[in-house]
Amino acid sequence: MTAKMAAPMNNVDEIRDRVILGEFGIKNVHTTDYPGNYPGYDDTWDFEKFKKTFRIDIVNSDENTLEFDMIGIDAAIANAFRRILLAEVPTMAIEKAFIYNNTSIIQDEILSHRLGLVPIKADPRLFEYRNSEDQEGTEIDTIQLQLKVKCTRNPRAPKDSSDHKELYLNHMVYSGDIKWLPVGNQADVFADAKIGPVHGDILLAQLRPGQELDIVMHCVKGIGKDHAKFSPVATASYRLLPEITLLQTIEGEQAERLKRCFSPGVIELENVNGRKVAKVVNSRLDTCSREVLRHDDLKNLVKLGRVRDHFIFSVESTGILPPDVLVTEAINVLISKCQKFLTELDTTEMD
Repeated sequence: MTAKMAAPMNNVDEIRDRVILGEFGIKNVHTTDYPGNYPGYDDTWDFEKFKKTFRIDIVNSDENTLEFDMIGIDAAIANAFRRILLAEVPTMAIEKAFIYNNTSIIQDEILSHRLGLVPIKADPRLFEYRNSEDQEGTEIDTIQLQLKVKCTRNPRAPKDSSDHKELYLNHMVYSGDIKWLPVGNQADVFADAKIGPVHGDILLAQLRPGQELDIVMHCVKGIGKDHAKFSPVATASYRLLPEITLLQTIEGEQAERLKRCFSPGVIELENVNGRKVAKVVNSRLDTCSREVLRHDDLKNLVKLGRVRDHFIFSVESTGILPPDVLVTEAINVLISKCQKFLTELDTTEMD
């Protein structure tokens, strides 16, 4: 007896390659193209085949954001990159705050927490991880910062003024007031590095005349898995490439309603012999809201899907390192994990 397939042959490619968005659910959400699942398909993993199909396309890149497409890879690997970017690419952050004087209204613990979350501009690749038993730190594993501010009255303020900006000096304490105190030979080694807060306009505290802050901070190398302050990204996410297929010609008033169902730029109307006809221009811009499925006369004219192996990545750096460097570092972390796993397998086989 001939074995029956779970789906007709003409639907197999869709099941393997597309996630279908329906009115009451989403179909084909699980990866099914593993060896032996579909007669007539050779799904055995092959490195040469992977090299031919896998690619990365840079879509948009600037100082702090990067958008790129990762094509021809499984969701498990794509998600591994995302998780590594969030939690395992190291950065430098304030770990210890030695508060010598704090007469502001902010408690020491709250102020320390705020300081710890300030992104510090320092290349973590140039530093070592600090030994947990080492209380002092050295030039190879510690960056020392100082915040020393005292609020006073402005002697030149107008007598009838009630504006705090005119009445007081240094009453607003910003991250830009944090100064770098080189340890050892750091002044020579990092002469051009400009170590300090990434952003100088982060409000830390407000003072009044007579109040002051005198704090020395130690920055160490760490990863987001230990504390969120070490995470190098503000966001790191991906989504599957949307695919919109018009099953038949849609024109006139229906075409105009169809255009309004999608994000701007997805559907456009073109003039064909004096008629307005809907055309899919850029499905990438769609947010997959499925608004079109609420219209009874349109829902059967459009097919909504997502390409299973086409991931649109968005990475926004906190400013510590450029986003392209962060992606490269995430790849290096994944490579080291794979090498460690292979080493453990070899060790187990020898035992």
